[in-house]
Amino acid sequence: MIHKPIYTPKGCANEYCELALNIYKGCNHGCTYCFARGMAKRFTPKGSVCNFDNPVPKKDIVESVKRQIEREQMTGKLIHLCFNCDPYPSEIDTTPTREIIKIIKQSGNHVQILTKGGRRAERDFDLLDKNDWFGVTFTGLFTAEDNKKFEPYSAGFYYRLDTIEKAHLKGIKTWVSLEPVMVPANVKLVLESNRNIDLFRIGKLNLDRNNSTPELEAIHDSINWHDFGHGCERLCLAHGRNYYIKEDLRKEMQHVI
Repeated sequence: MIHKPIYTPKGCANEYCELALNIYKGCNHGCTYCFARGMAKRFTPKGSVCNFDNPVPKKDIVESVKRQIEREQMTGKLIHLCFNCDPYPSEIDTTPTREIIKIIKQSGNHVQILTKGGRRAERDFDLLDKNDWFGVTFTGLFTAEDNKKFEPYSAGFYYRLDTIEKAHLKGIKTWVSLEPVMVPANVKLVLESNRNIDLFRIGKLNLDRNNSTPELEAIHDSINWHDFGHGCERLCLAHGRNYYIKEDLRKEMQHVI
């Protein structure tokens, strides 16, 4: 039994929410830039196999969430799903996600979902309402070729966009995490063209140079983050977008060129 599966995130994650919950151990979307994946490999003991790419629900996670909410008499809170995993990994039984959403909602709390699972998430839209947030990650990768290269087992951009539009039509609040940014021009196109998104959270491509690849480092170093941040902010203001610029990108914008 996990004593406190719902926790207060620290650092950059704290910019997203007050409380968070990781339902699974690992993720099988295979994203090359994944911070959690890199950290799991880094801290896997020598001689052991890192199972991050084979996600499984945490032991007793559904019952643990139920008990914590009851014990702390938690209500009226927005709980983020998830940071170190995806609430809708590929090709596994995600019933625990649905059961946890039910518990959160029945206790008077609300959920903020972030996923690359695409249409897999639509199953649970019947549990959500105007007090919940449904979000997807978008890095600027449009093409199937790029998706296969950097996010091989996640849903493609257009599937994610289709799911966002369906959530919007159901009255669920929608958001997009524009992070990590890999193709700035495409990120700006999304800011210009998408009216069914209630909030844009804009970041950059942060790297752990100890766990990164030369290709990702080259992408990061090729982008003028100062100009990118200011360009995004101008677009948001011009088109009346509700937006939040994350602290790491805001710092780059403050540099004097």
